[in-house]
Amino acid sequence: NVTAMKAQKQPVSALVVIYTADLDVLLLERADFPGAWQSVTGSVDAVDEPLENTAVREVGEETGIDARLYPLRNWYKQNQFEIFSRWSGRYAPGTTHNTEHVFSLEVPAPLPVTLAPKEHTQSIWLPWQAAAEKCFSWSNAAAIRELPERRLGNKSLNPTIE
Repeated sequence: NVTAMKAQKQPVSALVVIYTADLDVLLLERADFPGAWQSVTGSVDAVDEPLENTAVREVGEETGIDARLYPLRNWYKQNQFEIFSRWSGRYAPGTTHNTEHVFSLEVPAPLPVTLAPKEHTQSIWLPWQAAAEKCFSWSNAAAIRELPERRLGNKSLNPTIE
């Protein structure tokens, strides 16, 4: 059934840490998991959707921010984790793990956010250390803790050949 296949999520996602030059980080509270705070995250729409497109689309859908207006950086970093049982029904039967690709988006200042009400209930801008502590996801918290080293203008953002 093509409709059923389309409804299933791909086990490949983009995590986008949105932050300011002062390293304030935007967090969103999940509507389906009260108390669970995270950065923007979402699965690719199709197997062939470029990850950068996923990142831009998810930022727009979840916050109303147009990621094309600000520097979006692919960290070329992947995290693999087990899909929480509460969300396993969204994926094809037998899918147990997701591969997350980490991005960051630097905005000039804390921007107003327009939430997708079915996805998130509230948003907050916090200093990076507090944001990392508030995240429920270990991979999201780890990405936020890397911000001081990876932020815009830092050479470590650019992959090097050794």
